[in-house]
Amino acid sequence: MLLCRFGDQRGPATIPRMPSTFVEHVLPSGLRVVCEVMPRVRSAAVAFLARTGARHEFPEQHGVSHFLEHMSFKGTPTRSSRDINVRFDELGSIYNAYTGKEHTVYYGWVPAGRLAPQLELLADMLRPSLPADDFETERKVILEEIAMSDDSFDRLVWNFLHQTIFGTHPLGHEILGEKETIQALPRETMLNYHGQRYAASNVCLLAAGATAAEDVFAAAGRYCGDWPRGGNGAVPTDAVPPLPTGVRKLKLERFKQQSVMVLYPSVPRGHAAEETIEAFTGLFGGHNSRCYWNIVQQGICTGAGAAWLAYQDCGLLALYADGEPERCDEMLAALRAQAADVTAHGFRPDEVQRVKNQRRTHLALEAESPRTRLMQLVDDVETRGGPQTAETRLAAVEAVSVATIADYLARFPITGEGLLLSCGPRDWPEGA
Repeated sequence: MLLCRFGDQRGPATIPRMPSTFVEHVLPSGLRVVCEVMPRVRSAAVAFLARTGARHEFPEQHGVSHFLEHMSFKGTPTRSSRDINVRFDELGSIYNAYTGKEHTVYYGWVPAGRLAPQLELLADMLRPSLPADDFETERKVILEEIAMSDDSFDRLVWNFLHQTIFGTHPLGHEILGEKETIQALPRETMLNYHGQRYAASNVCLLAAGATAAEDVFAAAGRYCGDWPRGGNGAVPTDAVPPLPTGVRKLKLERFKQQSVMVLYPSVPRGHAAEETIEAFTGLFGGHNSRCYWNIVQQGICTGAGAAWLAYQDCGLLALYADGEPERCDEMLAALRAQAADVTAHGFRPDEVQRVKNQRRTHLALEAESPRTRLMQLVDDVETRGGPQTAETRLAAVEAVSVATIADYLARFPITGEGLLLSCGPRDWPEGA
């Protein structure tokens, strides 16, 4: 809970400390276990972080990470797909899984006292049997997802952005894969990929909430102790290409809106400037931001702002505006004008304080929920090497200032040519 005097914008709010304890353990197989004990809550969450995703796939494997995530719900040597789904309900679990460019995560959130059986279920799922009939059925599901993605403007823009920036680098391809690679993917390829990338030494087990660390470690030993350490196999090692400049266009005639973006180099995930960048994106394009009042509220476009795109070894900052195709020139001019203004004159201290207040509230609330705290731990372990306390995160927010934002913009300017992307029904800029 965030406590401060009503209307007080002058300094950091008082954050009551919620006692928690980090405890780590590594099984003989190499599986790392990280547990945060949260004694004042009544639930617990557990997740398996597999350090594998779309960027670890060779061209003929495109989409296998996401496909495998689906297959993990389709049966194990001891459970059918129905058994898995019924067991989640029996535990009262809020659960899900997701695949990204650099990781795959499986998690469940349950009442206190049910963490061990939830851990057992997820551990069983991470050793799927990949039943042949379900493999072919799920292949059709993935192909349908790929077809449906063609109807999503945002997804088409997202994929075009990655393909333009990264080209043939593994970060450039779609997480779902391509129709051709999914249609041709043999079950044996997935079996081999799983054996390599889901080896114990490439997976981390995380838990947070109302539990005892020794209980988590004991359950991990029971249900994951026989996992093979294994090798993680070969993965693409292409160097990330430099950000191109100039103009790239994607014509999407069936849509009614146009997206205009200007991209600049930034820092990778886990960088010390992360909270400064979070503050900048909020100041430039969040609620009550410069873009909101000076672009959106002026009727130039329906949405505008800044987004930080960051991976383990590279990062980009995108300035964007979405609106009517006929107003592309106005949208681009408005974005560049706001970028020039904040670079030349910076932000006011009261503006910075407001976004810090919002960020503190979000972090404080996340730290009180085992599920959202678990997602923070996933991010910490993956990008920072280990868990951070809520107090450490809040301290990083407090360190943000007008000066740190100005320093970031001096080192990573947003006023040059950059890379201009145009996506939508209009062929704009004409002649480019």
